[in-house]
Amino acid sequence: MKILFLTDNFPPEVNAPATRTYEHCREWVKSGAEVTVITCFPNFPQGKVYDGYKNKRKSTEYIDGIKVIRVWTYITKNEGFILRTLDYISFSITSFFAAISEGFDVIIATSPQFFTALAGRTLSFWKRKPWIMEVRDLWPESIKTVGAMKDNVFIRYFEKEEKWCYRSATRIVTVTDKFKTIIKEKGITEDKIEVVKNGANLSLYQPREKEQSLVKELHLENKIVLGYIGTHGMAHNLGFILDCAKQMMDSHPSLHFLFIGDGAEKAKLLQKVKTENIRNVTMLDSIPKDEVSDHLSILDAAIINLKKSDLFTTVIPSKIFETSAMEIPILLGVDGEARSIVDQYDAGLFYEPENEADFIRKVDHLFSNPDQIEKYKAGCQQLAHDFNRKKLAAKMLGIINDIT
Repeated sequence: MKILFLTDNFPPEVNAPATRTYEHCREWVKSGAEVTVITCFPNFPQGKVYDGYKNKRKSTEYIDGIKVIRVWTYITKNEGFILRTLDYISFSITSFFAAISEGFDVIIATSPQFFTALAGRTLSFWKRKPWIMEVRDLWPESIKTVGAMKDNVFIRYFEKEEKWCYRSATRIVTVTDKFKTIIKEKGITEDKIEVVKNGANLSLYQPREKEQSLVKELHLENKIVLGYIGTHGMAHNLGFILDCAKQMMDSHPSLHFLFIGDGAEKAKLLQKVKTENIRNVTMLDSIPKDEVSDHLSILDAAIINLKKSDLFTTVIPSKIFETSAMEIPILLGVDGEARSIVDQYDAGLFYEPENEADFIRKVDHLFSNPDQIEKYKAGCQQLAHDFNRKKLAAKMLGIINDIT
């Protein structure tokens, strides 16, 4: 079995798409598949090529048995609709030409933006091979939701292309049940759509004591640490969390907020902290993947937050699974399917998105009784067990085998 995977995010990038693709591909290699990933040179989210790489025409490396072909793209920061679209289009073109000479049995092209899917669709036509469209985000709906672009002729064109991709794909793999329902409502037959949710690498993320060297380095001794680790983008609405932190600065002196990551809104957030003198917040840049568990270990609760929107009730942030694997109770500001999972496993507390009073109430409730913390930790443990990434990778490999 020879699998070709097209994705514009891959390690050493540390965002959720890169992690999901890498961990699935690694498991498939262990199962005997030959896997080739075509991606760009690592640059997300700063729009700056990582040390040790250069944005050139093409290069090849091997990572844990995965053949990784990197191609030139127009690189920009993860902000600004037009420039990011040029980035996406350039990868669609260069990945197609890099793939055309490769031998494979099946193509997988992954979203959230569908220009990668366009490359997969075109490649499938020219090579006469089946292709799977992996839908990690509903695009272009998501760019309308975060306000990057209003409904116009371009959006309507993108929506037509989106439906064409759905119809032409041999299979569609979504990451949530709600995504499957929405795609069905677009006229796609149910038997064509599979759901493979995100999960956690239980060998990488395990419960542990706080990394005391980090606690001392960040001056967090005797603090209850509420943390957010991930992209600081428009969709994540972290300005709301800063507003909550400011409200609690004097009333909750034992609490401290830790933000780790980069993104389109990072500069604005830093400016807000400085201008408004929010003293109970520490903001760090992105960290390598192998350091994430160290930083997660010092959290007493993990904040998972998105902008208040009906669209975001359809998503399940991957942070849920990694923090659960570390047995860190969750403060969840995402309604819908994500809330159902956290409630089902009793892995934390939901607060109404963009409701400061409710956020503060839920923080108070979470830390009001040590027995409650232990209850949520037990719920996290069961959640992580049921969403073991190895099991999910095997499920997706079964879907691949069915169409080849």
